[in-house]
Amino acid sequence: MKNMTLEAIAKACNGKLFCSYNLTNQEVQGVVLDSRKIDKDYLFIATVGERVDGHDFIEEAYAKGAMAVICEKPPINPAIPYILVDSSFEALKAIATWYRSQLDIKVIGVTGSVGKTSTKEFISSVLSQRYRVLKTEGNFNNEVGLPLTILGIRDDHEIAVLEMGISEYGEMHRLSAIAKPDLCVITNIGPCHLENLGSLEGVLKAKSEIFDYMKENGSVCINGDDKMLSTIKDVKGIKPLIFGLNNSYDVYASDITYEGLYGSSCNIHVNGQIISTSIPLPGEHMVYNALAATALGNLFKMTADEISSGIMAVKPVNGRSNIITMERWTIIDDCYNANPISMKAAIKLLKKADENKIAILGDMFELGENEAKLHKEVGSYAGSLDLDVLICVGKLSSHMYDGAMEAGFKGNLLYFETRDELLDILPSFKWYKSQKSPSHSPTILVKASHGMGFDKIVKVLKE
Repeated sequence: MKNMTLEAIAKACNGKLFCSYNLTNQEVQGVVLDSRKIDKDYLFIATVGERVDGHDFIEEAYAKGAMAVICEKPPINPAIPYILVDSSFEALKAIATWYRSQLDIKVIGVTGSVGKTSTKEFISSVLSQRYRVLKTEGNFNNEVGLPLTILGIRDDHEIAVLEMGISEYGEMHRLSAIAKPDLCVITNIGPCHLENLGSLEGVLKAKSEIFDYMKENGSVCINGDDKMLSTIKDVKGIKPLIFGLNNSYDVYASDITYEGLYGSSCNIHVNGQIISTSIPLPGEHMVYNALAATALGNLFKMTADEISSGIMAVKPVNGRSNIITMERWTIIDDCYNANPISMKAAIKLLKKADENKIAILGDMFELGENEAKLHKEVGSYAGSLDLDVLICVGKLSSHMYDGAMEAGFKGNLLYFETRDELLDILPSFKWYKSQKSPSHSPTILVKASHGMGFDKIVKVLKE
């Protein structure tokens, strides 16, 4: 890793290095917090978590060939160099900040209330048609994941696409200080983390902290169809690049044809060009993701063919509108996270399926004082549609059930206070038969906030 010597690392994190002189200028080959991922000459950062103390794995790190360890207390048997710090988590952020500052690479920061991950996937897929791209993997989008992603950048990478997620004020400011993005993309502003951010205006303010450390002469790309984002007219003297469905925008789509669970096709207009493409992932929101990716591809001087090929090559991510086709039914696995906007979008997608439409919906967290009202609104929306089965799961989802009932839902409406209560009866599937079209295979939407653990429901359905 570029200039990542033990001496430089210790200086970057204000730590005390305990090491023989002949190793101080040797570069580490990787940085990890998980001892299972240690390889030869890696730096292992021992952190104290809620359930596991990384200091208990220092000897294992030595045995696996780690070059050095960062720790908050001296190892019992220090067989290799170590750097003593006050806080291992703060050391991680400091090291990543310093490492980023010396890299000659374009960094794209992607944030928003909904669609960060899928937008990141679209942008990465498009840019990968020409460039060597590093992207955020999994849910590494916070003050631990983002630094680790940055520390995964190597000399052959030309662009890094970083997902940046927050839940409170100041968090995006800190992420921006580490990432120092050259380009900032905001997908939308919705009712997420309201218990900390209070209102949509608060969400916009918190997300806009991404601009705090944006590089000079950077670029801003925003969804012009989002009511809150449309208020952004200028960022540090830079006019945002706007994408959406209005033909007055910098990048817009026309002639959209939705093909249910199989994606869509459209013409994308950018810089005087018309790019005809197919979007392999379902949902109207995926068109916006393709538009954002086109805007970035255009900024990086990519051809229409490269952009179209990148869009068509996008793969689904587990837990995010991932269509799983099985012999007995089709599963829409969208259980990674949920808020009112993404819930309604997922239900709208389910509506596009054939007969036998089933929704298993769970609690949405961090919605603040209006959580009951927001759950009821989602229930009312689902209840107004022609679904066959609606299953509401969780204490908050009792309001979802009430909303569906009041909307006059005509299908089979069920409520379970806990996920495990549903799992107990799930294998029977007796209530999965539609009275209208018993011969059709069901399409089952599974969606809730990550803390509900609905991935276990998907697992049972798959098995």
